Amino acid sequence: MPGTNDSPAEERAVDELDIAPENGWNALYLDGEWVPAGDRDPIEVENPATRTTLTRVPSSTEDDVDEAYAIADEAQAAWANRPPQERARIVADACALLGEYAADLATLFAVECGGVQLKADFETQLAQGTMEVGSGLAMRDGGRRKESVTPGKENLLVREPAGVVGVITPWNFPLYLSSRVVAPAIALGNSVVLKPDEHTPLTGGLVLAKVFEEAGLPAGVLNVVPGYGHEIGDHFSGHPVPSVMAFTGSSEVGRGVGQRAVGSYTEPALELGGNNAHIVLEDADVERAIDAGAFGSFTHQGQECISINRHLIHESLYDEYVAGLADRAEQLPIGDPREEGTLVGPVINESQRDKIVGFLAESIERGATVEAGGNHDGLFIEPTVLSDVTADMPAACNEHFGPVAPVIPFETDEEAVRIANGTDYGLSGSVHSTDVSRARDVADALETGMVHINDQPLNDEPHVAFGGVGASGMGRYNDEWIMDTLTTLKWISIQREPREYPY
Repeated sequence: MPGTNDSPAEERAVDELDIAPENGWNALYLDGEWVPAGDRDPIEVENPATRTTLTRVPSSTEDDVDEAYAIADEAQAAWANRPPQERARIVADACALLGEYAADLATLFAVECGGVQLKADFETQLAQGTMEVGSGLAMRDGGRRKESVTPGKENLLVREPAGVVGVITPWNFPLYLSSRVVAPAIALGNSVVLKPDEHTPLTGGLVLAKVFEEAGLPAGVLNVVPGYGHEIGDHFSGHPVPSVMAFTGSSEVGRGVGQRAVGSYTEPALELGGNNAHIVLEDADVERAIDAGAFGSFTHQGQECISINRHLIHESLYDEYVAGLADRAEQLPIGDPREEGTLVGPVINESQRDKIVGFLAESIERGATVEAGGNHDGLFIEPTVLSDVTADMPAACNEHFGPVAPVIPFETDEEAVRIANGTDYGLSGSVHSTDVSRARDVADALETGMVHINDQPLNDEPHVAFGGVGASGMGRYNDEWIMDTLTTLKWISIQREPREYPY
């Protein structure tokens, strides 16, 4: 690979992966070609565990975005006219390749986004699952026949590909969050332009380019333009070519993406932030609730939009729950994700670390008590449990996106619901009770897109609708629900018999 690197061993580790394209990772992917960096500025991709440069990827320009959309627009019609079984086969072959490259992907997840082996396994399985479900969409006509109020008329509702799909994805689950749009979009006959996050251009974009290239996807159907959001994001999301703009990321950025998309008559699909509550009612199995709470707060360092942001615990169980959760937090091994047994790796960058540490410090100043953790070293933040927390403390009222578990007491089910709903977000949540009917009543009262009873919010299944309400976004991902976004319904009527007109 051209260029130098601060860590030659890491550079070799990336270049020697079976999944790496022959000319290295420092390229854009346009019209089926790996376009070298040329005079484009580099994106320094850093290993968050070692703070060394992993590789350098070219930063796309607005001209590159224009070219990518033009290429996708040109390629889309021919791709849509391919037989559905061919489109399904290519997506299925890409899915199989992810399985073959699972060990390489685990290495990439570790060195690019700080993901431990457990997280790598989850993400690869999710990406494969969404590809399996997505490939099946190619064979679903989805059209309908409707009776007409006019004699002799036949009404047909026909599904057609939306056209060009723009995709912007984040750094936390980069491969999966790109795959869940790219795979169904391609299967349904669309072309795609993908802008992965600048922190994860490999797992978020170039890996998919490689596997789809190897699967035989025609040139131009998938194009990948790595780049800085602050440089090309507005141009990308407000571009006049795409028919759909799919964005996963923060609510603040997502609002702008949606506004620009609508301004260009592009349909937005937005999966945004969350402030998810884990509610433990007074009749809950406490050990089971603690198990779920630890997993839901500390997996991948809490860097998921659906992780637990607030633990709401009935006052009669509060002390026992806090002690149990703190004990779990203190036992979690922290370290380099490549080390066997590590369960907690680094957060992605300094900005993210500083935000989390700031929320912790402000909450402690306002009376929160550290029961476990509370410290950090570089980008490694200890799994932290806070007691004596109120709902308005920074660690609780913000999406902290870190390994932090603020625990808040409540007295009644109604109070728990009020606290849980006291946010602009509405993505996911969980309720624990030995009385499922009671838990269901609480779940029904939560203003969220998803709720999980006797579990935790960190759930995603590629065949089940996924999405939120309020500041957590609009639209639904997965299976038939993403199909609604990635296709357009056309009404075609056929007047089978002569029609009588009033003049």
